Amino acid sequence: MRSLRKSIFGQYRGLRRENYVLFFGNIVTNMGSMVWPMMTLILDKKMGMSAGNIALLLMIGSVICMPANLLGGKLADRVNKKKIILIGDLVSVSCYLICGLIPLSYLTIGLILLASVFQSVEGPAYAAMIADITPTKDREKAYSLLYLGANIGLVVSPTLSGILFKDHLSLAFIISGIAIGCSTLLILLLVRDIEPVKEESEEAVYQQAKENASVFRVLWDNKAILLFTAIGALYYAAYNQFNFLMPLEMGRIHGEDGALIFGTVTSLNCVIVVLFTPFITGWFRRLRETGKLVVGRVLLIVGYLLFILLLGFIPVYYAAIVLFTWGEIFNTLAEGPYESKRVPSSHRGRLTSILGVAQQIMLSLFNVAVGKAYDLSGSVAAWAIVLTAAGLSTLLAIFLIGYDRKKYPMLYRAEEKTKPPQGEEPKTAQNNI
Repeated sequence: MRSLRKSIFGQYRGLRRENYVLFFGNIVTNMGSMVWPMMTLILDKKMGMSAGNIALLLMIGSVICMPANLLGGKLADRVNKKKIILIGDLVSVSCYLICGLIPLSYLTIGLILLASVFQSVEGPAYAAMIADITPTKDREKAYSLLYLGANIGLVVSPTLSGILFKDHLSLAFIISGIAIGCSTLLILLLVRDIEPVKEESEEAVYQQAKENASVFRVLWDNKAILLFTAIGALYYAAYNQFNFLMPLEMGRIHGEDGALIFGTVTSLNCVIVVLFTPFITGWFRRLRETGKLVVGRVLLIVGYLLFILLLGFIPVYYAAIVLFTWGEIFNTLAEGPYESKRVPSSHRGRLTSILGVAQQIMLSLFNVAVGKAYDLSGSVAAWAIVLTAAGLSTLLAIFLIGYDRKKYPMLYRAEEKTKPPQGEEPKTAQNNI
């Protein structure tokens, strides 16, 4: 047992100090993440909006954030990433604190959207910084650690926000602002060295800077990244129904108690991430990113099917979220390393922002379609759209397995050199897909 703990948790040793600072910063920030998990229920139960109008408002918010995301990507490749993050956080803190001090109204929604705009600006800088400070061989561990930190913070906050939702919603805004402020202070004081690591390994060949190439030229030369973007857009359109369609269903069936039930389900989602992320990271370290993408999507579909078929039976919600969360873990462990290993370091910020905007466009249109289907035809039609998107994403991910090997042979060649001789593979390692 001791050797198991050592191998599972010891895998996070040896990263740069900045990785651990971002890990603790994510814990603190997400301890106060009480607004977005309840956004659908705030608009539904507190402001009386229909599902279609909620989806439309969320789409407007996404459209507003798109140019901010593109601007953030351009800035991330040209100016100090730490400063971008600090400015974005300071604006977000101010917005949430003001929301906690004024009555709930459309002004509140406007301030939340303003905070989202600045968080969109800092998003590409955050993602690029993680890739910059982490060598290729440690990148999956770094993304795993960051993801783990986010969910440690989220274990308590959704349930607490569900408790505060009915009578003390303003306190949720204030707690969110204070938490983001604490994280900002950690980054300000402790993140100092953000210079990109220099690598000459064979697997880093696709990350070489291309200063004179346009971002569209880089994308054209990396068509697998375009396919990866489509796969991710369909996945997140389906995945996002965890925060849109699922709480609507719980609210429809359980009334105002739906907020508390959804809060506990969201907290379990985070508990499962915290418990299983280190084990899945270690046990499936030899499963390539493309294989993890497929497994993640299959588990997402199975989790949704369990929820849909036994809707109204509360214990099933928790069983479904376990499968759903395992899929989320596989997908998270695949996405960051996949993209960062295949794009030039000089274009990380811009490519991250472009891919994010493409996914937001799909997500916004998808939510409107799901919301309208829910209003006009009910639950079955809405879930049929969701499962179709998830199924298509799975099929494209299966196709990517072979296409990726063809487009990036040096990555596979480097991996083959590090594999143990036949017959000596560790028992915990998984076969590559």
